[in-house]
Amino acid sequence: MDGTLTIAQHDFNAIKRELGFPLDMDILTSLSKLPTELKLQKNLQLDAIELEVAKFAEASQGCYQLLEQIHLLTHSLGILTRNSFLNSLETLKAAGIYDFFSEEYIVCRDRALPKPNPDGILFLMKEWNAKPEETIMIGDYLYDLQAGKAAGVETIYIDPSGSFPFKENANYHVKNLEEILYL
Repeated sequence: MDGTLTIAQHDFNAIKRELGFPLDMDILTSLSKLPTELKLQKNLQLDAIELEVAKFAEASQGCYQLLEQIHLLTHSLGILTRNSFLNSLETLKAAGIYDFFSEEYIVCRDRALPKPNPDGILFLMKEWNAKPEETIMIGDYLYDLQAGKAAGVETIYIDPSGSFPFKENANYHVKNLEEILYL
């Protein structure tokens, strides 16, 4: 969602510093290593930080066109995010794309094991009775691509910079969502 459907705004190193986490480890891994009480406290702090970011979410280039096209072709559209459910809803509303999604198909860290684990993709495919060859994972980071590969689906890597440091993990790579319409 963040960095794919919306313009990336998270400064993950700043968030790690604010939470007191090591810079060389992702935030959810750092959270998972904490004792229960501290984990709950840090998770609440993370939710508050992410909510502030969510309030300023903007749809990425080509987002509306792609979502409209997908809705014309199928009703199976979901989100797999490492964000919380409530912050995911806030992000979608702020970006003006909430109406494209059914809340039951917004799979976040409090509903499935986080990416790169494929559980969220497998859940959505089961819900839709979809086969891997009928499913595509679109993402802006290595974990998105790894989750897609682990689920046996094709992956589209979006990187607005055009540098594509993880391109060996993707079937396709694009600089914006609009390009997907021409693949």
